[in-house]
Amino acid sequence: MFGKLLMILAGILTLVGVGAFSYLSFEQIMGPRELVSRELAVGAKNETGVPAKSTSTQPAKEKSPTEMSVVPVKTNGTLVPANVLVEKTIVAPGPLRAVAGTLTAVPPVPSSTLTVRGIVEYTNGARSQNGGLPALIENELLDRDAQLKLADMFAKQYFEHESPDGTGPADLAKAVGYAYVIVGENLALGDFGSDQGVVNAWMDSPGHRANILNAHYQEIGVAVGKGMYEGRETWLAVQSFGMPISACPAISTSLKSEIDVNNIEITHLRAVLDAKKAQLDAIPSSDLNYNVYVGEFNAVIPEYNTLVENNRISVAIYNASVKAFNECINAVGISSMH
Repeated sequence: MFGKLLMILAGILTLVGVGAFSYLSFEQIMGPRELVSRELAVGAKNETGVPAKSTSTQPAKEKSPTEMSVVPVKTNGTLVPANVLVEKTIVAPGPLRAVAGTLTAVPPVPSSTLTVRGIVEYTNGARSQNGGLPALIENELLDRDAQLKLADMFAKQYFEHESPDGTGPADLAKAVGYAYVIVGENLALGDFGSDQGVVNAWMDSPGHRANILNAHYQEIGVAVGKGMYEGRETWLAVQSFGMPISACPAISTSLKSEIDVNNIEITHLRAVLDAKKAQLDAIPSSDLNYNVYVGEFNAVIPEYNTLVENNRISVAIYNASVKAFNECINAVGISSMH
């Protein structure tokens, strides 16, 4: 009887020992039952983001709605304002001399006098009668341009579109401050009898006629005068035509300045982000300051992305205006070549 009791007691002790050994072995095999992990509010990895780091061996959980998301942006190299064309057109047919017996103009009048107003009126009359072209508006700067040309020809005794020192129509327009897309010039020397006579003579000359009927011109300046040329007193007449640059779509210089300032700030912010990214990559996620650095990095991203996007819109608007302006310049240049 006593022997049976001893056997039962021994069995119980054996079971307890085996159970304890099995529990320790199971814990060693399965590892700790609870791990403490730290989650970081870092956006998905991209060209400006930082990958989330964690000491946990658990599978990564899905990002919660409250975690910051970094929107990828293109490099600032695409935010380049378009170039503005600087090519301008100059039309200057050969000077016209009055030759006795060859004019189909109004017969000369011995005491005839040429006038600015008369030449402007007959010029606009010729435009109206040939295709219904709009009248040219007399422009003070172009009047000054024509007067400079007239005085220069008398002073230096030449009759050409380019002076002996190389000054041409473009130089005169610049000298008087006339900003243009296209300028043209007609010259006449001699006694054509009247305002109508000199305009008729120009209209009988193919090159001068084409200049008077150029559909791109919007403004005109005229100068007439009588003086000594090649040893005799005679008349000189000058027509200066122009299409002001203001006739083409305007380009906002203030918007261009804003874009330039934004590009500088974008470059600065990108440098800040790159520095903070390098700082994060250089330290382990277990560092006590890691979360602080992540917060600083993520705080800059919205400002950077917003500035880049706003600047992208500004550049698109600016480039559209430059395209329209360049097309205006090109259209005038191409049509004037035919």
